[in-house]
Amino acid sequence: MILLGIDTCGQTGSIALGRQEGESLFLLGQAEFSGGEYAAAIVKGIADILESVGLAVNDLNGIVVVMGPGTFTGIRIGLSTAKGLAEALNLPVVAISRLALLASLAQTNCAALDAHRGQVFLGLYGDGATREVLVTAGEFTTVSRLPGLAAFCEESVAHLLETVVTEVELVRTTPPNAADALKFSLSRWLTEEFVDLATLDGYYLRGAEAKLAALR
Repeated sequence: MILLGIDTCGQTGSIALGRQEGESLFLLGQAEFSGGEYAAAIVKGIADILESVGLAVNDLNGIVVVMGPGTFTGIRIGLSTAKGLAEALNLPVVAISRLALLASLAQTNCAALDAHRGQVFLGLYGDGATREVLVTAGEFTTVSRLPGLAAFCEESVAHLLETVVTEVELVRTTPPNAADALKFSLSRWLTEEFVDLATLDGYYLRGAEAKLAALR
């Protein structure tokens, strides 16, 4: 099975091509581009990466897309590309959270991403529950500490957490990319946890989703 991975949620975007064989994923190729190049580079990048390994777009069997949280424009570009290809080629799609991906990379039960303006996207995992919220620095002052180790990939997040959270234990990891997303998605392909393209939307963690109560 040939899978295409797309992640345009961060300051740097990426695409990756992999071959799934059972419970293994073999990376065939990957490419990165800066945020300002997403719209112009992503379609050409997909064509180039397929051509580099002797494949065509019709050889794709599925798509993995990171749906957020992250930059609004980046999320829209990545999702639009994934949905367009999936609808045109009748492909299944797995959509994953960037927070969950970061926690998986660091092997922690907590992950944090910069939401800017003194805010953090926070993911908490464990005990069979998943909680992902947007938290301001002020709201963090009501939380004595984070549960266990907290994964991060941005210095701005480390500085904020060390400033406002008591006894925080941080684990630095590289920013997640499309290749990581492909590997992370394997279990969902095996259980066919595909999204409905008609309802697939960006994962922004805004408004009613961002309740501090979810942390408690």
